[in-house]
Amino acid sequence: MTDPSSHDYDAIIIGAGVIGGAVAHELSGRGWRTLTIDKAASAGAGSTINSCAIVRFSYSTVDGVMLAWEGYHYWPDWANYIGTDDEKGLIDYHQVGQLLVRTDDEDSHTEKVKKVWDKCGIAYDTWSSEELAERLPIVDQGLYGPPRRPDDDGFWDDAHGQMTGGYFTGEGGYVSDPQLSCHNLQRGAEARGAEFWFNAQVTGINKTEGRVSGVTLADGRTPTAPVVVNVAGPHSMIINQMADVYDSMNIKTKALRHEVHHVPSPEGFDFEANGVVAADDDLGIYFRPEVGNHILVGSGDPVCDPREYVDPDDYDRSISEAQWEAQVLRANRRMPSLGVPHEKKGIVDLYDVSDDWIPIYDRTDLDGFYVAIGTSGNQYKNAGVAGQLMADLIEAVEGGHDHDNDPVISTGRYTGTKMNIGFFSRNREINPDSSMSVHG
Repeated sequence: MTDPSSHDYDAIIIGAGVIGGAVAHELSGRGWRTLTIDKAASAGAGSTINSCAIVRFSYSTVDGVMLAWEGYHYWPDWANYIGTDDEKGLIDYHQVGQLLVRTDDEDSHTEKVKKVWDKCGIAYDTWSSEELAERLPIVDQGLYGPPRRPDDDGFWDDAHGQMTGGYFTGEGGYVSDPQLSCHNLQRGAEARGAEFWFNAQVTGINKTEGRVSGVTLADGRTPTAPVVVNVAGPHSMIINQMADVYDSMNIKTKALRHEVHHVPSPEGFDFEANGVVAADDDLGIYFRPEVGNHILVGSGDPVCDPREYVDPDDYDRSISEAQWEAQVLRANRRMPSLGVPHEKKGIVDLYDVSDDWIPIYDRTDLDGFYVAIGTSGNQYKNAGVAGQLMADLIEAVEGGHDHDNDPVISTGRYTGTKMNIGFFSRNREINPDSSMSVHG
């Protein structure tokens, strides 16, 4: 590594979303002089602002589950983790628990997750159909899958079976204000000496003698650092192309348009107070409580739903009639008293997804240039631990460690879990165990 004293900063972080904020918080806490740059006007104003911010452990790989289990522990300990006050207040973690709907399919994603939980020692309760009915009386326990779209002739078919209850993890939950979590991370990092520049668009990645040396901004500024971290979310592909590392990565990322919809809770049931985070693969949806006694409904990305990859700077931001109907009518099948609201409420935003929907936490072929990308839709919950992974990786590689041939192992600060950062390599093959989907 070049002499950091000859640079303006020790590290430049591109992106002030929840993962970028966590990287800045972690590195600055270790004494690094960091600068975080974001094209938006404030922290978390990019794709994070519209994150469903669900905290869960329902991944299909051991590494994914253990990372999420470690990542969960940051949320109930948020005030201690941030370590300072924020004039806007700190986020609340709503620990309502997560339910995985059980079907009669032993090869379902739910059963695969359950087997991984058993292997990892994740505690859960097995709810019977009667217990599910007692906890969520608004739920119709019929099986209607596989997921279909409303224009499919079989969409309105009668149930072909009944749920066998569900698996419930009490630690699951959600954050109702994901942008505030980014502001909290900014204030925490600033208290440790970090700087943040907003309304600052990166137009070039600078290099000196074969390694990164800083960035060029649209306004002409050229801050320098021997380490640059790409945490640009849906724009990560563009930043990688600027750095000339995109083509050398075996796993790549791209921007995926997605929609999430808000509907009022069924009359007579307070879902905000009594609801849970739920993953319903039978109907291809997930849902959670939302402020104002609403229910947030998203797509679990079943194969019948089209995937629209877009230019992150040019895409349709309006709710589509077809996807509104697909998600809300699926939710109506599960909760018949939900009805179908006349007013369409929801958000349209982008996921930054990798080829196998597993994030890339890695170095690159350009010395000093690192990536924490492919994280949208399923890594908000892992922000704190992702910050630790990246800091451990950067310090090891900058210290001379050959991560590509001897992957860095990071030890979770809360659980002591040993996490192999090589699992998230840019050079991995597509992981066949990935669900290739998101539950929020």
